[in-house]
Amino acid sequence: MEGLGRGLFVVIAAAASMLEMGLADQRHMVGGTQGWQQSIDFDSWAEAQTFKVGDELVFNYASGLHSVVELPDESAYENCDIGSAIETKSSGKDGIKLTKPGTRYFACGTMGHCSQGMKVKIKIATGTASSTPSHPSSSSSSSSSSHYSLLGCFLIMASYALRFML
Repeated sequence: MEGLGRGLFVVIAAAASMLEMGLADQRHMVGGTQGWQQSIDFDSWAEAQTFKVGDELVFNYASGLHSVVELPDESAYENCDIGSAIETKSSGKDGIKLTKPGTRYFACGTMGHCSQGMKVKIKIATGTASSTPSHPSSSSSSSSSSHYSLLGCFLIMASYALRFML
């Protein structure tokens, strides 16, 4: 009987850690697996995501060929006013933490790239990533369904464990 109790504890601990991992802040690879490069439809990519406070954007690109500039507002974004950038990054693997709700605007700082569509508007929802599930970084399917799957697995494992204990 003691072994079953220990087994149940292990099952519960494993399920709880899986649920916690699913609810943690998300890392969004901008552009999905293709990264930050020309010829990506960043508008469609961004619309398929849910961004929350605490999430992180990761821009992966060829350093020297591209860069990331954060623009101050919608007007600068629409007009590709790179000169008004409030921050510039150029490492090739840049992480940007989403610290408050609202809209943030990013573009490539290489001449002509923004006007060719290499820009993205990020709408950050209220709430935090750890309190509300968000979409995975490179697909449009809801991660809430994976949370329900994890919860379902946990309940099935717990019911089997309880059955053996009784």
